Amino acid sequence: MNYEILLGFVFATAVLSTSPGPDNIFVLTQSIANGKKYGFATIAGLMTGCLIHTSLLAFGVSTIIKNNETVFLIIKLFGVGYLLYLSYSVFKGGDKIEIENNETSKVGLTALFKKGFIMNVLNPKVTIFFLAFFPGFLFSETMNTVWQFYILGFVFIATSTVVFGLIAILAGVISNYILKTPKAGLFLKWLQIIVFIGIAIYLLLSE
Repeated sequence: MNYEILLGFVFATAVLSTSPGPDNIFVLTQSIANGKKYGFATIAGLMTGCLIHTSLLAFGVSTIIKNNETVFLIIKLFGVGYLLYLSYSVFKGGDKIEIENNETSKVGLTALFKKGFIMNVLNPKVTIFFLAFFPGFLFSETMNTVWQFYILGFVFIATSTVVFGLIAILAGVISNYILKTPKAGLFLKWLQIIVFIGIAIYLLLSE
């Protein structure tokens, strides 16, 4: 088992979870509007959705790896291309972090859990991202690939939960900092670009 690969996966996941995106912005706005408890309900829904994507990836790609190494190579090259596309999209996008919340009344914890879950499961971009991101971080030549994908999935969920949880707890502080520090968005934008390109290069060079 290669622990360096796992540590690299944790670092990449943490940076990507920190970078502004629809999921963490949604957690932030719900925490500001309704309180951290509601932010955590949103996180629970989002992370449960990630488990569904992990299962689809584990059983689908593992079968491909077992039956055809050439197809798996194509998947890895697709991952490189998609990550480079994501870095270009971030580069072309703005660097301002928008924090908008029009909800004045509190919604139920169950409703927020369901919303987070549906938001994640029905987002095809999450499926594509998992397909691009996970295969290059397989960390063992002897362990069954299904187990490896599930371990990566749980590491992804655990790391993202910690980052999103901190966002929920520190929602007020974070929103004030973003509003008072215009360059925060620019820093996170370039950090995200560097990580996407770094992962793409890693995937390209990995065996």
